[in-house]
Amino acid sequence: MESTLRIALIYPDLLGTYGDRGNALVLAHRARARGITAEVVEVDARSSIPESCDIYLLGGGEDAAQVAAAEGLRLAKSSIERSLTAGSAIFAVCAGFQLLGNSYAAADGSELQGISLVDMVTTAGSDRIIGEVVIEPSQASGLPLLTGFENHGGRTLLGPGEAPLGRVIAGRGNGNGVDGVLRDGVIGTYLHGPALARNPALADYLIAYVTKSVLEPLADTLVDQYRKERLAFASLRGAKLKRATRNLHRG
Repeated sequence: MESTLRIALIYPDLLGTYGDRGNALVLAHRARARGITAEVVEVDARSSIPESCDIYLLGGGEDAAQVAAAEGLRLAKSSIERSLTAGSAIFAVCAGFQLLGNSYAAADGSELQGISLVDMVTTAGSDRIIGEVVIEPSQASGLPLLTGFENHGGRTLLGPGEAPLGRVIAGRGNGNGVDGVLRDGVIGTYLHGPALARNPALADYLIAYVTKSVLEPLADTLVDQYRKERLAFASLRGAKLKRATRNLHRG
């Protein structure tokens, strides 16, 4: 990494439906709070994706926008791979996460090509998944419980060589008991929120990865309070759903 942490917000004009651009602001703020110069580079759909950035961000978007974003990302795949090999990271949410895989399902059910950065496929589910999510990352990651909000119709299956971001303990995530993907500097998830605002430890993970440094902790009193509220809400909602399911089966 050069002296300035460069954060690339990829296609905010296409993948900016759910406020995921906030992830760029969080990264920049948390870097600057530690004396690291940070710059947010917005790359719209008419521009080439630069190789000189340290963290690449992809957000969520509607179906037509996702198709348009996929075309640009496929053209930039080699550049993205070179950046990752050089030590950069990519953080992708929802539609952006799906685009990292081999294929994903369009709104009409057809199969469209992703960029195959991650060995995974996303198919269309029978229902749309909406609600709070809580994820328990692996101990090896050093990450705490992660919270967020999901709103998607996809079901994502990771290949045998891929590891999820974590185990779902509330919500649905990928649709099979786990959420996202985590491989070195590649992180994908279905968490909106924005995810890095609700989970500053995840933002710090990305910054530490690309700067190859140990970060001093920051005071996150308000975030910690909100985080506790979301964890409590998800736990209560999960308990109510379990009771409702039991009652349904009894009936």
